[in-house]
Amino acid sequence: MYPAVVVRTRLAPSPTGALHLGNARTFLLTWLWARAQGAELVFRMEDLDGPRTKPGAAEEALADLRWLGLDWDGEVLWQSRRAAAHAEALAALRRKGLVYPCACTRKEILAARSAPNEGDGRARYPGTCRGRGAEVLAGGRPPAWRFRAPPGRRLRFRDGLRGPEEGVPADVEGDFVVAKKTGEAAYQLAVVVDDAFQGVDCVIRGDDLVPSTFLQLLLYEALELPVPRFVHLPLVRGPDGRRLAKRHGDTRLRRYREAGVPPERVLGLLAHWSGLGPREPVSARELLARGFAWERVPRADRTFTAADDAWLLAG
Repeated sequence: MYPAVVVRTRLAPSPTGALHLGNARTFLLTWLWARAQGAELVFRMEDLDGPRTKPGAAEEALADLRWLGLDWDGEVLWQSRRAAAHAEALAALRRKGLVYPCACTRKEILAARSAPNEGDGRARYPGTCRGRGAEVLAGGRPPAWRFRAPPGRRLRFRDGLRGPEEGVPADVEGDFVVAKKTGEAAYQLAVVVDDAFQGVDCVIRGDDLVPSTFLQLLLYEALELPVPRFVHLPLVRGPDGRRLAKRHGDTRLRRYREAGVPPERVLGLLAHWSGLGPREPVSARELLARGFAWERVPRADRTFTAADDAWLLAG
C-alpha cells in the first residue's frame, strides 16, 4: 500500500451537528495512524455551511475530541476565514474556462434529478446552464459556479485501505458546484484548497466520500496542486443498514460524556469495531502503544446495536 512515512494528515469535522460514534471512529483511526507514523496532525473546522451550522457545535466537537484524549498539532484552521483563498481559486478556474455560472433553482435541479440517466440509475445535473454564461450573468442574480466535468474521462487512484479505485467524475453528479450563489466556496473546492494550504499529504475519511474524491482529483489537477494520498474507511451503520445518524437514536459523544461514561469505554468500543482489540475500556495512548497498521482494520462496515449502547452505559 503506502510508504510508512507520511508528512501530514488532518481532522476536519463539520459543525452541522454533534459528533457521534461514527465520526469518533474515523477521528480515532486518523489520530492513531498519524501518531504511529510520526506525522503531523492538523485540525480544520469545516464551518462553511452557514445555514446548517449549529450554534455551539464547533466548540462541542473540540471538547468531545479532547475528552477522548485526541490531540493535534498547531491551531485550529477555521474554513470560514479562508474566503479570500477560495475566491482566488475560483478566479483561477474561471480564467481557464473550466467553470460556468449556473442560475438553476433548487426546484429546477431536483426536477432534473428526478429523471436518472438512462440505464445506470444515476441522477446528474444535465448541464442546463452550459453555454449560457453571458445570459446567466446578465440576469442580475448571483449565480452558482459549476466545474465542467469531462464526459467519459476515467480517473484512478490507489486507496490506502481499499486498494485501486477508478471512476468517471462526470458520472458522479455531472458538472458539480464549486461555488454557491451566496459567494461561498462549495465543499469540493474548499476542501481541495484548504488541504493544499495545510500541506495535507494524506486524507482519511469515510468511504461514502469515494465519489467526491474523483471530483476533487479534477480540481487538484486544474489548480495545479499536489494530490494527497487517500484512505477511505468503512462506515458505522445502524441496524437498518443505513449510515449512523439521528434516526438510530442518540449516539452523540456528548450524551455519553454527560451520562458519566468514561472515555476509555467509548474508545474500547471504537477499537473493537476497528479490529484493534476486544471490547474493553482502553485509553487512546494505550491503543497507540499497541501499534497500529491499516492491515488490522476490517474492510466491512460495522453495525451499532442496542447491545453496544447498553455496554457503553453500563460503565
